[in-house]
Amino acid sequence: MTDTGNSRRRVKVGTGPETIREMKKALLDGMLPATYVSAGELVHMETVSGGLSGAADEDSPLPVAASGLNPAMLAGLLADHAFPYRLKTRKNDDGEPETYEEECTPPREVLAAVLAGKTWPGVPALRGIIGAPVLRRDGTLLQDPGYDPATGLYLASKVDLPQVPDQPTAEQVDKARTFLLGRFLADFPWSSPADRANYIALLVTPILRHFTRSLTPFGLVDATMPSSGKSILTGGPGMLYGQKILTWPDEDGELRKSITAVFADQVGAVIWDNLEEGTVIDSAVLAQLITQREWSDRQLGTSRNVASVNDRLWMATGNNLQVGGDMASRTVLVHLDPDMPHPESRDQTGFGIPHLDQWITIPANQMIVLWHLLVLVLDWTRNNAPRATGISMRQFTPWAQAAAGFLAHHGITGFLTNITDVRNVDEDATRWRGFLTAWHDRHGTTPITAAELRRSAEPVQLGGDLHDPWDGLFITTKNGRLPNAIVLGRMLTGQNGRWRGQYVVRANQSERGDRAIFHVEHRTT
Repeated sequence: MTDTGNSRRRVKVGTGPETIREMKKALLDGMLPATYVSAGELVHMETVSGGLSGAADEDSPLPVAASGLNPAMLAGLLADHAFPYRLKTRKNDDGEPETYEEECTPPREVLAAVLAGKTWPGVPALRGIIGAPVLRRDGTLLQDPGYDPATGLYLASKVDLPQVPDQPTAEQVDKARTFLLGRFLADFPWSSPADRANYIALLVTPILRHFTRSLTPFGLVDATMPSSGKSILTGGPGMLYGQKILTWPDEDGELRKSITAVFADQVGAVIWDNLEEGTVIDSAVLAQLITQREWSDRQLGTSRNVASVNDRLWMATGNNLQVGGDMASRTVLVHLDPDMPHPESRDQTGFGIPHLDQWITIPANQMIVLWHLLVLVLDWTRNNAPRATGISMRQFTPWAQAAAGFLAHHGITGFLTNITDVRNVDEDATRWRGFLTAWHDRHGTTPITAAELRRSAEPVQLGGDLHDPWDGLFITTKNGRLPNAIVLGRMLTGQNGRWRGQYVVRANQSERGDRAIFHVEHRTT
């Protein structure tokens, strides 16, 4: 039996202009299900086949994707959900001409013209895809799968989550705290209470992001030894919200490319995993990313710029990592210290959750973690979501105040009290502090040119051996070489007025005004 399209939207295919008008009207009227508009482009939500559940240190994408409509995709969707037809003539049994409808696919150039516009009034706007429930801006929980008109978000849950009560009972809250603190996070070798508190703040960040409307800092999870549990910790939010694992690049150009590319993936967390031991994270590109609400860059392989909402949680793992440049004030540190030679050989008898690295990969267990976490969040919002007003963290202050309030409400102490530890792993600050200290010891506050200062670092001959008069403390370029006088002058000018511990560089002009002179100021209080 021929399908005449009675159960589907009928679209007449006539002349080019006629078909374009009919097709566009049908799209505006909702002809295609699961179709939205994003940045002026029609997108279609579809389930991604063949998804695998990986380990904590592997990619864990969301089960759906929003694909931009192109002519080929539109043709396929029309075949599934509409009845495009053209009128044709044939002879009936009596030899008389009769008109009939023939299902057809509109020409490619017609479909391309239909999709060329940027204005789609009435089509729901898609703001993003999320892998777990989030707080709306009014404090209610978006937890029903699918599209949410109030936020423009599409919830594609990675785990089958039972409904979380708007007002959890005291018993449910107690059980959630006991599970999260007494079982799930109980056996990690936290270096201090701050490390556990900081981690819980990062874990809950994707849930709070839309509610707090704030930027979120970079999460650095490191340890003194391999097999301390770093990948399990980053895999926690990654498996709940969807994650992409990246390799740390050697230079900023490659880092920018990888960041731009990962925005095409539907994930809530992006993790640079297992950086080389002692790596210094000092990147202007990463510092820019963490402090921008929108990431804009040239699309790979084209000359077109693309802009993406920066709604990810960005993290890195490694052993004894360091931060440099502006990253120290943009980083939340979670440090593990098992204080033993072989952490992987620990006897797990009596652990809250033995073999957690395997346990967390099971979707049913991920659901348990998420459900208890959401119970704690809704208990906090039921009590008016108290915030810690006395805390400040640059561009991340709204996030820090909300996270601190959430943690304090549940009796979790230590949040951000390891700020000094972050400064101690600030490799850039350490190098400059040592250099300025040695400079002040040698020259006091005497003004000096960059050329004179550089000459003082030249090795001297002592007893047949070359001796470094600065004992390795003279500032070097990023590749570890001594700068020439011109480069040194630029470096010193870039540090003008920036305190490094109790020392600061001051830059002025010489009396003749023909060159810059520098001195170091020391303040003891």
